[in-house]
Amino acid sequence: MRIGIMGAGAIGCNVGGMLARAGHDITFIDQWPEHVEKMKQDGLKLSGTWPDYVVPVKALHLYEAQSIQEPFDAAFLAVKGYDTEWATYFIMRFLKEPDGYIVDFQNGINDHRVAAVAGAHRTLGCVITIGAGMYEPGVALRTDPVGTGRIGFKIGELDGSDTERAHKLADIMNDAITLTKFTPNLFGERWSKMAANCMSNPLAGLSGYGTAEMKTVPLARRISIQVAAEVIQVARAAGHEVEPIANIEAQRYVDGAAGKNLTALEEQMAANVAGNLAIGRPSFLQDVMRGRRTEIEELNGYVVAEGKRLGVPTPFNEAVVREVKKHAVGTLQPDPKNLDPIAAMLPVAPPIPA
Repeated sequence: MRIGIMGAGAIGCNVGGMLARAGHDITFIDQWPEHVEKMKQDGLKLSGTWPDYVVPVKALHLYEAQSIQEPFDAAFLAVKGYDTEWATYFIMRFLKEPDGYIVDFQNGINDHRVAAVAGAHRTLGCVITIGAGMYEPGVALRTDPVGTGRIGFKIGELDGSDTERAHKLADIMNDAITLTKFTPNLFGERWSKMAANCMSNPLAGLSGYGTAEMKTVPLARRISIQVAAEVIQVARAAGHEVEPIANIEAQRYVDGAAGKNLTALEEQMAANVAGNLAIGRPSFLQDVMRGRRTEIEELNGYVVAEGKRLGVPTPFNEAVVREVKKHAVGTLQPDPKNLDPIAAMLPVAPPIPA
């Protein structure tokens, strides 16, 4: 396939780099000048939980996209949620007519925003469960265990239909990257990932904790359970059944937030990262450390807005949004003490482990 990657960040580069190595025709388009130049000069280095390697790639600055002659079979949208509309407008000009399509690889729930620009008939969704980071130009990291048999990508149609193009794309990615599957429940998977993001990303940005610490530091973990429970209840009110979150059934978070079987839930959350405590930083924390705008409105802010629309209380998500937005862009300094105002809302029983 001829594929354009709109947004050559951690996810875009991990996905596009592996597809390029497998022989697919990949073009990266990005707005980080140093990163694009590094890829042009030295190729893209993929690093992390496999032997490092460098793959030669085609990389373009935004202004160079006007030189594209041959249209793409598909475009992978891997930009921040707040860039959704303009990036969709930008890349869809380079799609094949009439069958070229856009695949939404973003965090958050932006599929309908993409479809509003490109058309639902030209939009697919992909839910990502791999961990990735990008801390320097030209280098993309995988931060999750590889070779465990865990599904890394879930591809589906917005209406849940079973289509040849969705299966074809899943097969291509499955051959080149890691375990990928077709899902008939795209939004159930989306809300599962949304819960995972809302319960770790902004809290990591506030505290400075890494991905594993969000599940092993008792106070952060206890807050994250409350956040997840609200996300799940909003999703259900919207008519979606949330798929398991990090291999834990969604209802267990709802029960845990109410104090039911909470200790067992916390033990499983910690066990899920046992032996892999060095895994990376959530993307939100990466943005905070770089002084960049965060996706707080597209994550917990979206949950709060949907909760208000549907009549579902979301006090913990509201508190997370409030604490992040206390700080202007580029001024938030990660510190565990930033979690204290949210922690004050937690139920007093059962006691939080030391």
